[in-house]
Amino acid sequence: MSENSATPAKRADCLSMTGYAQARGDLNGWALRVSVKSVNHRFLDLKIRLPEGFDLFEIRLRQTVRERIARGHVDVYVGVEPASSAPVQVNRELLLSYLRAAQELRKDTSGAAEVDVVALLRLPGVIGGLAPQIPESEQEQEKVGAALDRCLRDALARLDDMRRAEGRHLASDLRERIARIAGLTEEVRDLAAKLMPAFARRLESRLKELLVTVAIDPARIAQEAALLAQRSDISEELDRLRSHLQQFAKLLDGVGELGKKLDFLLQEMHREANTMLSKTPGVESEALAITGLALDIKAEIEKLREQVQNIE
Repeated sequence: MSENSATPAKRADCLSMTGYAQARGDLNGWALRVSVKSVNHRFLDLKIRLPEGFDLFEIRLRQTVRERIARGHVDVYVGVEPASSAPVQVNRELLLSYLRAAQELRKDTSGAAEVDVVALLRLPGVIGGLAPQIPESEQEQEKVGAALDRCLRDALARLDDMRRAEGRHLASDLRERIARIAGLTEEVRDLAAKLMPAFARRLESRLKELLVTVAIDPARIAQEAALLAQRSDISEELDRLRSHLQQFAKLLDGVGELGKKLDFLLQEMHREANTMLSKTPGVESEALAITGLALDIKAEIEKLREQVQNIE
């Protein structure tokens, strides 16, 4: 196969840290629902809410989440509800005990209000069959844990689809912005090459004003202009900024935890832009133009940093 006909490598997707998804399953005839919501966070901050009695499965579910998500504030909610055909059991003895206690209290306090049976049904332990009982055998517990794990993995897969779609939009905007910064950087490079002649013109003009009757040595003017240009040389900053931009683009095409690496690169790019501003003094048109471009570069970098905060 020729080089031109080779299949291009597929570009990897970066993941947003923002998303929501849910999945449903069956748990021995009970309706199981797992929802997962994530937002940006520097580290993995995971909170899992389980029905009463399901705490023994929390470690397993946490491990499942950690396998799929590296960073972000993640909320996992597990709900177990009776199916439409599930019987509702009333603990009649407990209900009658509550009723007798209520009647005695009403008699002792000479209260005239009638006892609300519906309110009694809401008291703890009166209604049964609203949540499955956790089996005692390890084999049966493993079946429950496996069902919970399958439903959670389904929800996480759907969450990844949403995070990946959002990540593609983010990556597209990031690429546009780094391309814009690259263009601004080359404009600065072109202007920087014109600074030494501009410095020479400024020196010559000032010296003529001070030394009206004295001849000016062109070689000395060129030497002083070169020294001034050397102190204002930003070629290294421009080279480093270009290198950072190339690394940024490569990271966007990579896999793994990109957010922290991208944020570090943006800090370095911000430092180079600040150095360019500090090393380009003067009122020459070229220097003023470089200052304006460097400020535009800083503004783009700040926008990039805001967006990168949402990338895993």
